[in-house]
Amino acid sequence: MIGALLSAIPLAFVAVLLAVPSVHRASTRLTRLRLRPPTLRVRQGRRIVRLALPPLVGLAVAVVVSGWSGLVAGALAGVVVDQVLRRMVPRAVRELHARAGAELPFALDLLASSLRSGVPPGQAALAVGTALGGPLGARFDQAGRALILGGGATAAWSAFADVPGGKRLAAAAARGSESGAAQARALLRLAEDLRSARLSDMEANAHRAGVLVVLPLGLCFLPAFVIAGLIPVVASMLGRVLP
Repeated sequence: MIGALLSAIPLAFVAVLLAVPSVHRASTRLTRLRLRPPTLRVRQGRRIVRLALPPLVGLAVAVVVSGWSGLVAGALAGVVVDQVLRRMVPRAVRELHARAGAELPFALDLLASSLRSGVPPGQAALAVGTALGGPLGARFDQAGRALILGGGATAAWSAFADVPGGKRLAAAAARGSESGAAQARALLRLAEDLRSARLSDMEANAHRAGVLVVLPLGLCFLPAFVIAGLIPVVASMLGRVLP
């Protein structure tokens, strides 16, 4: 059984390697374009890989191992592959999330200022997209073009659905779409909330880093504490108890 299981592991590994390039090519294509968000075709391809690969790997392991042990090993292999695929985030998505967290509040300030000065929402979004550039600017550009063509606010701002804070942006823009002043106030409040949330995350990361820095130091002092503190006490107690 052990030999069969070991022979099934390379098959599962090869299957994972065959799936990784498709996800990598999709993220590379998105990074190269940098002018539009991920297309529906790329998203569907990732979803198909995520749904189809774990059962296939589990089936391959079950066939190679055979018997009840093969069923158990196949189920475990499928679960492991599923968890690995869920944790694999494309590099373009990670870059977008990191950049959006830093730039989105500033972009909302620019958008609110444009709306307060009387610029139509579509033109204001295009101006913000031109000023920002990059993936986040491309989403403002897409939203602006949709608004200029007469699209609804909810559909236009849905381009930010995969951006941290993007759903709140779409909701704020849709609520105040009838009035530029109301929309500007909602966007300014959202920008302030995003800044506060980002500051809280930075403080939490700083505390976590402090703990991670102190932990190795504590582990270094632990042997000295055992040798200098515990061993003499234990030796003294044993000396009193033993004849």
